[in-house]
Amino acid sequence: MYELQVEGMTCGGCVRSVTKSVQSVDGGAKVDVDLPSKKVRVETQASLDAVKAAISDAGYDVTAGAAV
Repeated sequence: MYELQVEGMTCGGCVRSVTKSVQSVDGGAKVDVDLPSKKVRVETQASLDAVKAAISDAGYDVTAGAAV
C-alpha cells in the first residue's frame, strides 16, 4: 500500500480523476482519497513510480509518496 500527498484536488471530480488515473495502471487498485488532507492511499500491485506518474499525467502534483 502507498500513501501519497497529492496537491490540486478540490472536488469530487478530482477524486474520480485521480482514482481513474491509478486504475489505468492497475484495474484492480483500491484508491481511497481524503480530500481535506489531500492524502491518497492506494492498494495496488503497480510500482510507486507508476502510480505517481499516472497521477501526475492526470494533472495533479504528487509532493510525497511512500510505501506504508
